[in-house]
Amino acid sequence: MTGIRVGIQLAGLRLPFRQALEAASRLKADGIEIDARHELRPSDIAGTALRQLRKLLSDLNLKVASVRYTTNRGYETTEELDRRIEGTKQAMKLAFDLGANVVVNSAGHIDQSTDSATRQTLRSVLSDLGKYSHHVGAMLALETGAESLTCLGELIESLPQAAVGITLNPGNLIVNGFSLDDLPAVAKHVMLVHAKDGLPDRARGRGTQVPLGRGLAEFPKIIACLAEHSFQACYIVERDMASDPVAEFEASIKYLRCL
Repeated sequence: MTGIRVGIQLAGLRLPFRQALEAASRLKADGIEIDARHELRPSDIAGTALRQLRKLLSDLNLKVASVRYTTNRGYETTEELDRRIEGTKQAMKLAFDLGANVVVNSAGHIDQSTDSATRQTLRSVLSDLGKYSHHVGAMLALETGAESLTCLGELIESLPQAAVGITLNPGNLIVNGFSLDDLPAVAKHVMLVHAKDGLPDRARGRGTQVPLGRGLAEFPKIIACLAEHSFQACYIVERDMASDPVAEFEASIKYLRCL
């Protein structure tokens, strides 16, 4: 199984931004994910700064595959919701300006009751962000983990067509006790993969993330399933607990490319 694109989440390197870019270049990553809240704020990147960053990326032979924009609250919570919406839109604009078409964040709590107020708020916000994505050229892809694939898929199916996509994170699903069995049903919505592995722990109620290949995430099956749906985006290695981040990212890239 060859030809997949493998990138890394810069934040996992735990290096200053310029050094992280240089490390990603040395690792020959096919793509990088930039954090738009802690590494590179959209308000700081415009005009000359944007041109300089584009040149730096070109010099290092790096392409931005995705922009991460995490929020403390979900899109179903009305408190400071306008700020989260505006911040997400700015991240979408930044992603497009850097050549990416994906912004990653979680949806927040998805109420199982389809007529609840919070679910209606969530649907309204995601529909609005979907309309904006058609205007700006980058789409929000909701990261898996806090709910089952079925639950997330049902939410997306209830929205206008192509409003939002999915960032598949197998490790998050496993750590939180969810299955990947439903992946074929939602695979058409997957825009990005966060390549993360994990082991469940039923006694604690929450599992543990582990290096790629040492957990229950069956990446050969995941890759094959997504290939059937013409998935061509990046597998972004995510690891935030590595004792030696650069060495582990290198091993993870090699692991995925050898599948």
